[in-house]
Amino acid sequence: MEFALHGPVNKLSFGNVFVNILKEVHKRELQPFIFTIGQDDFNAFALPDDFKTWFESCKNKSLKLYQRDIPVFKLWHIDGSLESYGRKQILFTFHECDQATEVETNIVKNNTKVLFSSKYSRNIFETFGCDNVGNLPLGFDADSFKQIEYRQYVDDGIIQFGLAGKLEKRKHHARIINLWCKKYGNNPKYKLNCAISNPFLPVEIQNNLVANAMEGVNYWNVNFLPFMEGNNAYNDFLNSNSIMLGMSGAEGWGLPEFQSAALGKHVLILNATGYKEWATTDNAVLVNPTGKIPITDGVFFREGYYINQGSMFDWTDEVFYDGMEKVIKRFESNPINESGLKLQEEFTYNQTINDIQAYISELQDDY
Repeated sequence: MEFALHGPVNKLSFGNVFVNILKEVHKRELQPFIFTIGQDDFNAFALPDDFKTWFESCKNKSLKLYQRDIPVFKLWHIDGSLESYGRKQILFTFHECDQATEVETNIVKNNTKVLFSSKYSRNIFETFGCDNVGNLPLGFDADSFKQIEYRQYVDDGIIQFGLAGKLEKRKHHARIINLWCKKYGNNPKYKLNCAISNPFLPVEIQNNLVANAMEGVNYWNVNFLPFMEGNNAYNDFLNSNSIMLGMSGAEGWGLPEFQSAALGKHVLILNATGYKEWATTDNAVLVNPTGKIPITDGVFFREGYYINQGSMFDWTDEVFYDGMEKVIKRFESNPINESGLKLQEEFTYNQTINDIQAYISELQDDY
């Protein structure tokens, strides 16, 4: 089976997913053509000894030997995916909004197949007239993320909450911090650990957003962590928390929350968008949304722009606090999320590659 892979290699979410796809393809001793986006950076990952040699071999042969009839599997944003090395391209992408613009639908229709990380996004594009869409679940990265003995992180019985992902309006980060501080701020029983640095947002803007969320009060039990360069450090962060908070109003999957649940951490999850692919009443405390608000934030989602338009899900203070009480009770009943641990076997990159190969085979049958 001849095919090409095209995507970013870096420590951000897209890069993590693409590297995991590459790792699984390498395990199968396949020799695809490889094209990358941006500068390759493997520093965040633990890789087999021969992986980079294999990667360079596959990449170096591509410009010399690739032919446009060979199908391409590309992992990238919709914006930037009208371009393709091959005549037939499968695009794997993430989308958060409840609408699809004319530009987005045109790009999708000009790919042979477009796979979204969630059924929610697939259904949105079907509603807007795209009949070449599907969904592709992610897997758990068992090489990078491993369960560490919980007692290593217990600090005099303190319940530690985690908040992760790039600082954005759509993830409701500032609101979560504000509500958490109002109820649990300076309470010695609780601590909030925030790993929400956004490399695409100026530091001063991030600092202002956080300061406003905390209403100028310095809470000793709220901890802000710097951007973590490697998955080893991020694994420590995920393991250090008792409960991870995932209340994003528009999410493609929710990697930090998913990884936390799979590591046996309890999670509070908004029952909407990409979260619904993996979060259930067994492995998470689910909070139902109570409405929608515009997703525009003036930075990543700009009003009237040619992409990323629409609304995101919202929730009330009351349902958030109700969920907090429930997830705390779950943790106190059993610190280990036993149902969450099952996600490691339910979602694997082995299955992801099986699905990708099946889609590629369909394209190869046509030429």
